[in-house]
Amino acid sequence: MTIAKAILGKKAGKRVEVNEIIEVEPDILMTHENTAAISKKFYSLGVKKVWDPEKIVIPIDHCVPAANEKYAANHKLIREFVKEQNIKYFYDIKEGICHQVLPEKGHVLPGYLILGSDSHTTTYGAFGAFSAGIGRSEAASIMATGKLWLKVPESMKITVNGKLRKGVYAKDIILHIIGDIKADGANYMSVEFYGDTIDNLSVAGRMVLSNMSAEMGAKAGIVQCDKKTEEWLRSRVSREIRPVKPLDDEYEITLEYSAEEITPKVACPHTVDNVKDVSDVDTEIDQALIGTCTNGRIEDLREAAKILKGKKVHKNVRLLILPASREVYAEALDQGIISELVRAGGIILNPNCGPCLGAHEGILAPGEVCISTANRNFKGRMGCKEAFVYLASPATVAASAITGKITDPREFL
Repeated sequence: MTIAKAILGKKAGKRVEVNEIIEVEPDILMTHENTAAISKKFYSLGVKKVWDPEKIVIPIDHCVPAANEKYAANHKLIREFVKEQNIKYFYDIKEGICHQVLPEKGHVLPGYLILGSDSHTTTYGAFGAFSAGIGRSEAASIMATGKLWLKVPESMKITVNGKLRKGVYAKDIILHIIGDIKADGANYMSVEFYGDTIDNLSVAGRMVLSNMSAEMGAKAGIVQCDKKTEEWLRSRVSREIRPVKPLDDEYEITLEYSAEEITPKVACPHTVDNVKDVSDVDTEIDQALIGTCTNGRIEDLREAAKILKGKKVHKNVRLLILPASREVYAEALDQGIISELVRAGGIILNPNCGPCLGAHEGILAPGEVCISTANRNFKGRMGCKEAFVYLASPATVAASAITGKITDPREFL
């Protein structure tokens, strides 16, 4: 069995087959700002109490602090629902982005089935979990019953071997793959990553792969739990860590890539699979964003600071820095990373999703160009349908912020 089939089979209490419909109870249900809408659907079912208040995790992260009265009212409704339902794990606006906060707070373990009302719930697959996005109605149903039907997905095995070139990072790996198989290349599949290149990635780097698996249509993106994962988790969880390993090779699709052939990449407007070599793109930018749930971790900020140290952001560029969580922000402060970024001309934002989805703090104007470390570049993604969003690694974004145009980071390494 693949990791996906092993986890789903355990939850279903039997050996499962591809395309089989199974009824499962998740270990964790995650909702965020959409909890307000989900709670209304929940009450419409005629149920008064959630199935398990200790298995529901609710961070407020998409627009914090509230940008207007509508968001403020939404947040208030969530706080009231949390209090009424006695939800144990509620993280208000100070903690950060859900996909960083859940692992940090010990809610993610290998072998877990995690369902969340957000498409990038796939991020938790970096820890050997089966983690998938669901809709609001499905989330309300789980709140009421603790159960959901899932179709067992086909599995895709992606192997990456070799040593990465200088200036190439996890973001470049996943953009390279998405550019190759396209946005629908793994539709409703469990994508599992293997190879010595993946083994050598940090946990943060693996989270990038799992996070952006959604951009190739995947239901889940999984990296097998190893000693590196266990070490990261031990300081955060007291429960026993039980890695799930594939029992044999039952993958419907297998792909292999050589790390040496991957170069710094950029996803051009307006689709994530419109991927080109950075060296082939020479576009002036107005704004640069380093952060989000994809690349807002400490190593991302450190890499950007390394490039920006002693330099200045181009006079025509607004550089936004967005740590993924309060923990990351505090660590970046302690290490002097924030001061380096500020001295270079960076603007530090509080940990939240704001500019990534166009909620606040960095909305673009018509005709403006932004290069971002986020995961999506669709029309209107950063608040304006007439703007242009490019996606790249923190190193590429930092280099571009200095020159004022999309730039190969190897010029600064």
